[in-house]
Amino acid sequence: MFSKTCEYALRALIYIAQQSKNEGRVGIKDISKSINSPEHFIAKILQDLSRKGFVQSAKGPNGGFYMDQKNRDVSIADIVKEIDGDKLFTGCGLGLEQCSETHPCPLHDQFKSIRQNLRIMLETSKIQAFVDDLDLSVTYLKN
Repeated sequence: MFSKTCEYALRALIYIAQQSKNEGRVGIKDISKSINSPEHFIAKILQDLSRKGFVQSAKGPNGGFYMDQKNRDVSIADIVKEIDGDKLFTGCGLGLEQCSETHPCPLHDQFKSIRQNLRIMLETSKIQAFVDDLDLSVTYLKN
């Protein structure tokens, strides 16, 4: 459903939010190991997300990535749109460019409601809620 870049970004942001909730910072090696992602790939993703304001970074011996409360209140939908665009929320289920209300594909009506439900779910899902679930051991980030 999400691109690999988006999957890694979501897992990394959730992990960083959890680790930095008490003013901590986390390095690329720890992030990569903790979410099962290639170190170089996640470094590139986080560099981009840092430039876009989704996560902060600090250099030096006590450096690393961290998130403030404002970032923990970001919706999953905002992150998905930034990385994968809004095709998940607007695109055709069969990938047709001309699919529309007046020119629907065979899946149009059924997929439209799925897209709407998915959009609502991701817009109402905040990073902080996932951190809370991890802290309660209700969910996990690593296989």
